[in-house]
Amino acid sequence: MESTPSPDPSPTPARDPSPAPSRTPTSPHTPHTTRRQTLAALAATAATAAVPVLAPGAASARDRGERPVADTVLHSGRVTTLDPRHPEATALAVRGDRVLAVGPDARIRRLAGDHTRLIDLRGRRVIPGLTDSHTHLIRQGLSYTQELSLAGVRSVAEALRLIRHQAEHTPPPQWVRVVGGFTRHQFTDGRLPTLAELNAAAPDRPVFLLHLYDRALLNRTALRILGFTKSTPAPPGSEIEHDAAGNPTGLLIARPSATLLYSTLARLPGLSPADQSVSTRHYLRHLNARGVTGVMDAGGGHQTFPDDYDVVGRLHRAGQLTARIGYHVFTQRPGDELADFRRMADLVSPGDGDGMLRMLGAGEMLAYSAADFENFEEPRPRLPDTMEDQLRGVLAFLGERRWPFRLHATYEESIKRFLDVIEDVHGRGGGLDVPFILDHAETISARSIDRVARLGGRIAVQHRMAFQGETFMARYGAAATAHTPPVRRMLRAGVPVGLGTDATRVASDNVWRALHWLVTGRSVGGQVLHPPEHRLDRITALRLLTQGSAALADEDRDKGTLSPGRYADLAVLREDYLTVPAERIPEMASVLTMVGGRVVHGAAEHAALNPPLPPVRPSYSPLLTGANAP
Repeated sequence: MESTPSPDPSPTPARDPSPAPSRTPTSPHTPHTTRRQTLAALAATAATAAVPVLAPGAASARDRGERPVADTVLHSGRVTTLDPRHPEATALAVRGDRVLAVGPDARIRRLAGDHTRLIDLRGRRVIPGLTDSHTHLIRQGLSYTQELSLAGVRSVAEALRLIRHQAEHTPPPQWVRVVGGFTRHQFTDGRLPTLAELNAAAPDRPVFLLHLYDRALLNRTALRILGFTKSTPAPPGSEIEHDAAGNPTGLLIARPSATLLYSTLARLPGLSPADQSVSTRHYLRHLNARGVTGVMDAGGGHQTFPDDYDVVGRLHRAGQLTARIGYHVFTQRPGDELADFRRMADLVSPGDGDGMLRMLGAGEMLAYSAADFENFEEPRPRLPDTMEDQLRGVLAFLGERRWPFRLHATYEESIKRFLDVIEDVHGRGGGLDVPFILDHAETISARSIDRVARLGGRIAVQHRMAFQGETFMARYGAAATAHTPPVRRMLRAGVPVGLGTDATRVASDNVWRALHWLVTGRSVGGQVLHPPEHRLDRITALRLLTQGSAALADEDRDKGTLSPGRYADLAVLREDYLTVPAERIPEMASVLTMVGGRVVHGAAEHAALNPPLPPVRPSYSPLLTGANAP
C-alpha cells in the first residue's frame, strides 16, 4: 500500500497502437552458460580486485590521460554489489545509465566534477535493483488505481471495515474490487468473510472479492448486475454455488479451473485509456518504492496483444517507464493457440524493443490443455491425453521462429510430460538453442530438475507457497511441504533460477515477502513450511531476485550486479536487509531507487528527488479514499 505521490502536470500522451520501439538490442539467444561454468569463471578471476573498479570506457579515458567524470556519486554507504570480485564498497559512481566505478569514498569521490550530483547515503545499505522474474505488471497496471488491497490486513473485521469504507466512497455504477494478493491464512480468524458479512458491509454497491485463484465472492448487488440466475451455467472445471432454492449465493469456485473467476472479473467496467496510463505509472512507482527496477511480464488471462500492451508502449515512448519490462505474449483462445501465436508472430519478434521495454518470447500459457492449475484446495488436475499433440504443435512453430518460451508448470506429473514434448521437438541433447523457462515448479522431482539442466532450461520460482502453504500441507503433508519447491536442489543441479511473485492475484507483489519466505521458510500466516536445511541465506536469496532473474532473460551482462559497465539500477534501503530481524524483512522499502542512473523513487531524506506523478484517477480510487493506506 502506498501513499499518493505529488502530481505531475504533464498531459497524457496520445494513443499509439505500437507496443514498443523497433530498435533491437543484443540478441536474447546468447549461448546458455550453466551456473557451474559461471562459478568457475568467477573463481578464475577472483584475485583481480582493483579499487576503485572502473567501467571499460572509463578505463580507456584514463589511459588517454582524461579523468572520467561521474554524473552521480553515492557515498558514505554500505554497497552490496553481488560482484564476487568486489563484493562490498562504500561508494558508487554513475555515468550515463551505467555504473562507472565502485570502491571506497575517497577514491570514488575523485570521479566527481563540477556538475556531479553527490548523494550522501548516511550509512544505508545499497543493493542492485530487484527484478521480479514472473509477474503480471502490464495487466495490473490497467486497473491498479481501482483495486482495494487487503495485503497486510490481519483480521476479517478489518477487511470488512475497509470494504465498507470503500463502498461508501464508490459512486454508482462503479465496483468495489479486491483482486487477490492476500490469503485467508493471514487473518487471525483463519477464514474469509462470509457472504452475509459481505452483503452487510456493502448492501448497495457491487463487490467482487477474489481469493487467490480458488474462489470469488460476489455480494447480492454484484449478482444482480451481472445477471447470475438459477440457470447461469458454469464453465467446465468451475462451480457456481446455489442455495436450497436453487439461487446463486455469490460464491464462485474453481474446481480447479479459474476460468469462471477471471472471466467474471473481465466483465467489470475498466478504466479509460488515459486513466490506464495514470494507473500504470502509479503501479510502477508502487514497485519502485520497494526497490524493484525490472520485471518479466508473463502475460495473463484476458491480456490481449497488442491492445493491452499499448499503455506501456505509450509510456515508454514518452520516457515515463520507471522499471525495465521484458514481456511475453500469451494465447487467449482455447483450441486456437497455434493460430494465436501465428498471428502474434506477424506483429512482433523476440528482441524487439530496447533496454526499457523488450519482447522476450511466448508464454506462460502455450496450450490450454497444458494448464495444471495451482489450486491446492482441489486435487491435482490430470492433463488431457490431447495435451502432447497440442503443445507439440505450438513448440514446433516457436522453434521454427526461434522464439524463447516459458511454460506454466506446477506439478511433477505435468512437468515430466512437458519435458517429453520439449525433447520430442528439440532433441534430447543438452543446450537447446531456443531458451525456455519452467514457471512455478512447486513439486518438480530431482530427475526432472536434472533433465531441465541437461536441456539448458531455466526455472522461475515464486512465493505462492507463502500464500497457500497451509492448504498444500493439509492435502499433501508436512514432509512434501518441506521441499516445495526444491530450490536448493535446483541450484545444486546448476539450473539458473530466478525469483518472482506471480503477482498480483495468486500472490502479492511484495518482493520482500518472497525473500522472507525463502530465508525463513514461513508462510504469510506464520506457518513454518521449510526446515532450515531447505532455506536460503539472505545473500543467496537476494541473488535469485537480481542475478538469477537477469539470467532468465539473458540480461545478466547488463544487470543483476553493481559492477562497472552494468546498468545503474539500484535501491537504497530504509533498513539493512542483511542485519534487520527476519520478521521485518516483508516491511522493507527503498528510500532511493534508480533505473539507469535516473531517480525513479525518493523518500525520507531523498524525498526531494522523488519525481512527480500525475494525480490519481479515478476520483474514487482506494489510493485517494484512504482504504489502501497502511
